[in-house]
Amino acid sequence: MSGGRRRSVYWLAAPIILLLFWLVLYPNLFVLRDSFQGGAGGPFGHYVRFFQSISEREALWNSVWISLASVVLSALIGVPLAFLFTRYDFPGRRILGGLAALPVLLPPLVGVIAFVFLYGESGFLARAVQVLFRLESAPWQLTGAWAILLVHAYTMYVYFFMFTSAALARLDDSHSEAAAALGASRLTTLRRVTLPMLGPALTGAALLVFMTSMASFSAPYVFGGGYRVLTTQVFASKLNGDMEMAAVETVILAAVSIVFLVLLQRYETSRSYTGAGKGTAPAVARPIESRARRLTLSALASALVGFLLLPHATVLLVSFVPEGSWTTQFVPPEYSMGNYRSLFTEQDMLRPVMNSLRMATLATLANVVLALPIAHLIVRRRFRGRGALGALVILPWALPGTVLAIALAMTFSVNQPLAGRFVLIGTFAILPLAYFIRNIPLVTRAAMTSYQQFDPVLEEAAASLGASWATTLRRIAIPLILPGLVAGALLAFVTALGEFVASILLYTYRTQPISMAILSELRAFNFGGAAAYGVLLIALMAIVFLFGYRSVSGDARGL
Repeated sequence: MSGGRRRSVYWLAAPIILLLFWLVLYPNLFVLRDSFQGGAGGPFGHYVRFFQSISEREALWNSVWISLASVVLSALIGVPLAFLFTRYDFPGRRILGGLAALPVLLPPLVGVIAFVFLYGESGFLARAVQVLFRLESAPWQLTGAWAILLVHAYTMYVYFFMFTSAALARLDDSHSEAAAALGASRLTTLRRVTLPMLGPALTGAALLVFMTSMASFSAPYVFGGGYRVLTTQVFASKLNGDMEMAAVETVILAAVSIVFLVLLQRYETSRSYTGAGKGTAPAVARPIESRARRLTLSALASALVGFLLLPHATVLLVSFVPEGSWTTQFVPPEYSMGNYRSLFTEQDMLRPVMNSLRMATLATLANVVLALPIAHLIVRRRFRGRGALGALVILPWALPGTVLAIALAMTFSVNQPLAGRFVLIGTFAILPLAYFIRNIPLVTRAAMTSYQQFDPVLEEAAASLGASWATTLRRIAIPLILPGLVAGALLAFVTALGEFVASILLYTYRTQPISMAILSELRAFNFGGAAAYGVLLIALMAIVFLFGYRSVSGDARGL
């Protein structure tokens, strides 16, 4: 690299690293400091207490194996669905493909409540089995590890589905055709050619699922019962006033996630993905000539999507139930539009919707603007500090949302400009900032995946023809990374729109988001009102997905 190009890289990288250090690492140094303070056995006294406790070690092990199992289950669902809706053409493919991504639209709190009503011991399915077989009690209890994994697999497979769909859309079919011409079977081609080329997308999705599972709070809190994981242990320690142990649990939780990140990145860098795409036309879905096969495949896809959308249907049904009218009946005895009338006619009920839309939009736009230069620096440039940049990018997913919120609250509750601390608590800015920080890895990882999927020779050719860096970015890089970038932006937007954990610690009455309005209705035992908010939230997210799915699927006319 020439001296001029090296300086230009550092001029771009330095302010980004400083910004990420200030927003991501600096606030969390307070948490690290607390984990070493006040221990009876010196600075490591609380860590000794952690590893001497059977319950703490059990929580650590449970968090790790549940996160690994969530990765496997999510991949088993999301990857085949991506192949189904990307590689084969059948009636309703685009609509069903968009609907298949909707489970991510269930906010954590709403999703957990939906699973309670659907699969819980007093839910629709359990009551149906009890009536059908004339059982005296519920046939099962939705609690423990299997219940947590059910919720995780139901919601987190979307990471694999979205990332794999975007990668398949940009995959060069010539490699598969060459393998077939050499006599390789479809299975061999899939195993030896296609899946290795999808490595960046699969690695990115696995990383996000693992991080999300490690930081998951709603499902373990509601369904865990006595089953311990680190996130609920942090919450319990805070409730008991043991802030030092909560800090230790948080540090260990982050350390496990970072170790998984490092191992995954080493695996990724040890493999070569060059040549996954060379700017050729995006792969198109293969038409199925047999009408019977097309209809059968369409029916199968419809059944799969219908099953995945059962929690959404449950929320929709409960949204029509008047307050206090449904107790022990198999199905609600009456329905009305009262919950929706209140939602759209009372200004106080509509304000959280507008707040969430504004805050999610601001946060996502900032994520996209930051993701482009970061992805370019990490994938295309070699410079000192590149590793630090990569670590800062992924760190927000290694920390629970509760810890992020507390760190922000501690950092931005005083006015010390020289120390980089400003009063943001109580203002509109704090929640978009929290959403932005939380989703930096999501959008950046999606952009990096797309960068890794096209050959850098295209950029070099543009530069050799006299194109400036800006022109190359605008005419070459952005069109090619757009599917993955849109996929990440869509996921970031819907995540911010329904964010719960950070919101509960940072919101005020004037900045109340939808998730806090849902919680308020649940606390008042107005399940119908909470479900109406949930349906509106799902509808808003569905609109975003349906408009963005064309770009995510890599339609050439959408680029």
